Amino acid sequence: MMFKAMIKKEFLLVLRDKHALLALFVMPAIFILIMSVAMRDQFTNDSMEFSLYIKDADKSAMSANIVANIEADEKFRLVQNREEAKFIVKIPRRYEKKQKSKIQIDIRDSIKGDEIEAFKAMLLEHLLSARLHSMAKSIEDKSPKASRSLASLEISTDDMYRVRYNSSITIPNSTQQSVPAWIVFGMFFVIIPMSTIYVNERKQNTLARLNSMNVSIFAMGVSKSIPYLFINQIQVLIMLGVGMYLVPLFDTPALEINGSLLALGSISVALSIAAIGISSLIAVSAKSSEQATTIGGILNILLGAIGGVMVPKFIMPPAMQTLTQVSPMSWGLDGFLDIFLKSADLSMILNNVLMLIAFGVLSLIISMIILQIRINRGI
Repeated sequence: MMFKAMIKKEFLLVLRDKHALLALFVMPAIFILIMSVAMRDQFTNDSMEFSLYIKDADKSAMSANIVANIEADEKFRLVQNREEAKFIVKIPRRYEKKQKSKIQIDIRDSIKGDEIEAFKAMLLEHLLSARLHSMAKSIEDKSPKASRSLASLEISTDDMYRVRYNSSITIPNSTQQSVPAWIVFGMFFVIIPMSTIYVNERKQNTLARLNSMNVSIFAMGVSKSIPYLFINQIQVLIMLGVGMYLVPLFDTPALEINGSLLALGSISVALSIAAIGISSLIAVSAKSSEQATTIGGILNILLGAIGGVMVPKFIMPPAMQTLTQVSPMSWGLDGFLDIFLKSADLSMILNNVLMLIAFGVLSLIISMIILQIRINRGI
C-alpha cells in the first residue's frame, strides 16, 4: 500500500508542473514539425531544380538536341535572362565536330559544392545522350543497325548508381530523420520535473522522513521512475502521431512504421529507462533545481549533438560517426531508424535495447547510492 501511495504521489506532483509538461510534449512536437518541413528538400533530389541560361555558339543539330533535352527535364528551368540564372552553360563553336571540346559552366551565385556536383551529373546525362545521337546520325548510312542501336541507348544517373544509407537501399526522408531524433531528445528532458521534485523533497526532509519509516531508497527511486516511464511513452505516441498525421499536411512525407511494433515498444521503453537513469543521477547530485536544470540541459544538448540528433550521422565525417557511439541518444536513434528504414524486428535492435537498459539501470543504482549518502548526512 505504501509503495502504491508513493507512486500516486509522484503522478500528482508531475501533473501539477504544467510548464515541465509543456516542455516534454509541446517542444519536441514543434521541433518535429519545423525540422521535417524545413529539411524536406535536403533529404531528397526529387524537388531539386536548377535555373540555367544556355549560350549556344555551336548552333548544330547536337547542341539543339542538348537544349531540347534540357527543356524537357523538369529538374532544369531555362531562363531567358542570364542575370536570373544560377548556372550559365556555354556550348562552344564546333562542339559537335571537336571531340575534346568542353562545355563551359559559369556559376553566378554562392552555391554549395554538392549542389554543383548534382548539376554536373544531371547535365552529363543530356550531353552524353546528345553525343550518342550525333554518332548514330553520322553512321546511319554506313551501318543502319549500329545507328539504331546507338540511338536507342538511354543514359540516366538513376540507372548508373544505387545509393545506400546505413546498408539499406532506402534513404531517410526528413520526417524519418526528424521524428526519432526529437523523440530521443525530448525523452531526456524529464530532468526538468524530476530535478524539481527531488530537490524540493530533499529540502523539506520528505525523503529523510520516508527513509526513517523504513521506506527503502530502492522503493523511492522506483516509485519516482514509474510516472516518467509512462510520460515518455505518451511522448512517443504523440511524436509518432505528429509524424504520421500532422507533418503530411505541410506537403512533407508522412512517417511510416515499417518494422515490428514489439521492437518499437522495446526501444522506447529502453530509451526511457536510460533517460530516467541519467536524470535521476543529475537530480540527486545537484544542490538546487536550477543547477540540475542547467546541467541537465547542457548535457542533453551535448549528447544530442554527439548522438546525431542535431546533425544526421550519415553526413558526419567518419571520426565523428565513431564518436557518436558514446552517446545513449545515438543508441536509441539507431534503433528507431532501423525500425523505420529497415523494417527491423526485436532481434535486429536487441543490442541497442540492452545497452540502453544497462546504462539506465547503472545510472539509477548510482543515483540511489548518492541519495542514501546525502540522506544519512542530512544534506
